[in-house]
Amino acid sequence: MSKKTGFEPIEHHGIIGNMRTAALVSLTGCIDFLCAPRFDSPSVFASLLDQQAGGAFTITPKMKDVVTKQLYIPFTAVLITRFFSDTGIAEITDYMPVMPDTCNSYNVIVRKVTAIRGNIDFNMHFQPRLNYGRSMHTAAGDNDSILFDCNEPEADGLTVRLSANVKLKMRKQDAYANFKLKESKTAHFVMESVQKGEEQYLSDFEFFVQHTYFETIRYWRSWTRQSTYKGGWESIVMRSAITLKLLTCIEHGSVIAAATFGLPEEIGGLRNWDYRYTWIRDAAFSMYAFLKLGFHKEGKAFLDWIVKHAKEKDMHLIYRVDGSTDVDEIEFVHLQGYKQSHPVRIGNDANKQLQLDIHGELLDTIYIYNKFYEPVTHELWELIEREVNYVIDNWEKADHGIWEIRQKKKHFLNSRLMLWVAMDRAIKIGRDRSFPFPVQKWESVRDEIYNDIYHNFWNEEQQAWVQHKANGKAGDTIDASVLLMPLVHFITPEEPRWKSTMEAINNKLRLDVLIYRYDNDIDGFDGLTGKEGTFNMCSFWYVECLAKSKRLDEAIENFEKMLGYANHLGLFSEQISKKGEHLGNFPQAFTHLALISAALELDKQIGRLDKTGGF
Repeated sequence: MSKKTGFEPIEHHGIIGNMRTAALVSLTGCIDFLCAPRFDSPSVFASLLDQQAGGAFTITPKMKDVVTKQLYIPFTAVLITRFFSDTGIAEITDYMPVMPDTCNSYNVIVRKVTAIRGNIDFNMHFQPRLNYGRSMHTAAGDNDSILFDCNEPEADGLTVRLSANVKLKMRKQDAYANFKLKESKTAHFVMESVQKGEEQYLSDFEFFVQHTYFETIRYWRSWTRQSTYKGGWESIVMRSAITLKLLTCIEHGSVIAAATFGLPEEIGGLRNWDYRYTWIRDAAFSMYAFLKLGFHKEGKAFLDWIVKHAKEKDMHLIYRVDGSTDVDEIEFVHLQGYKQSHPVRIGNDANKQLQLDIHGELLDTIYIYNKFYEPVTHELWELIEREVNYVIDNWEKADHGIWEIRQKKKHFLNSRLMLWVAMDRAIKIGRDRSFPFPVQKWESVRDEIYNDIYHNFWNEEQQAWVQHKANGKAGDTIDASVLLMPLVHFITPEEPRWKSTMEAINNKLRLDVLIYRYDNDIDGFDGLTGKEGTFNMCSFWYVECLAKSKRLDEAIENFEKMLGYANHLGLFSEQISKKGEHLGNFPQAFTHLALISAALELDKQIGRLDKTGGF
């Protein structure tokens, strides 16, 4: 296999993980993105952002005219990359060991290399670049184990060990191996990462080789069997659920928005953000998906996490996985960025914004938890009361909205809508559990928000509910976030105003099944230059709206066609470019949870028609 130059397309990747961190594995068998030991730790490999300074872990069969394919072992996060040529077939199996009692010693990547057909030569190159490629490391070891160490405090005191059952060599603080496998023979490489001073958690090489592969498969299959989903898209829904699980922190219960930072929303542009944190909005929607699929443990863990941190301080927009809030945005000049898309950023200054919609997403998730899993406790009710009191005091304020615009605040319909959701769900929980609350006051505020949305965000000329209002008057901008109106039961899909709003979205934002979140041609609307792709989440919202509107044939067609924009493994990034490429951080939780929600709605509507003989 000849050496390939240039950046791999974002969609040419799979994800492996252990619910502490995650790695991306390309179709060429290269691990080109990994942060360790946590999702939000500095990177060890990031050649996806800079091929020279980023670092990578490559294993390459020496064959000509190679065709590669990737697949997951069904219902697991165990990834197989296969290499096909006239001279042989090679295979790399990648996974991060996961067992019920996960501990520090399992912050590990296992790479099993197999010569399926023919005798095959391989090259291995292990290039750690610690602390986002900013820190120097030392390497020391022998033929089968090399320890990579960094004493700089900025590197979080990370120690990395590479072990193998082939001969390892060192050159310029990197590790290499050139080895031949006879037909049907295998070799293993094990990468462990621990904090400085925790070297005792490094485990025996043979343990990982002999006792983690089938155990990890059993873990994932046992987890997916908890699902109550029995619909028509089981494999794709379970792949999305596994992806969401991979973005969940097993230690804390938090959920990150995506596994990566710095992947662009426009090639060569500056819309390059860090998504390795927990947004209350994204996490709440993810928990909604877990709860609806029957994964109640994840829902409870998230609620425990948010209650803990909400009790300690006012709720933030963005958290690190451990609940801390130091996510100040930094721009790197030493990383060139994916296909020269710079600056590369870590941290996220959106945390300094006011985004009022998060209160609605949180209370909607608690409502689902109370309705489908177990009654909320009085402690959780006290949190709900705090949230409601905040909404009562602040619902008329402008904010930066769901799209996190980087300019002055506006009165966004979506924010107002989710504040209505917060009031509505709190009232329903209070009644269901007979908690004491000022019924008349809460209902009055809920109804006031409703009337504001219904009347003041309606644009008669556009014949649609629009993105925002100014000076008490509806603006002109059509925005796909209004698709949430029927999804959160604010409006019936049969409402004439809603039907005309759907038509406006169809005419202004839709390209077949692809949907922009708003008009990119409005210069400076979001405070940024450049254009972006269509937004995958919005496409699945549109499908769900079609299904709720009883336009089931259209909904199914749109859903099936949208699935065709997934990569070869069923994974989605945030956006799709004009050329059909994936854009933005990868894989993206928001897209996968919207896919799950759309599938659930489709199955519900199909089930209703089946009962009446209408489908």
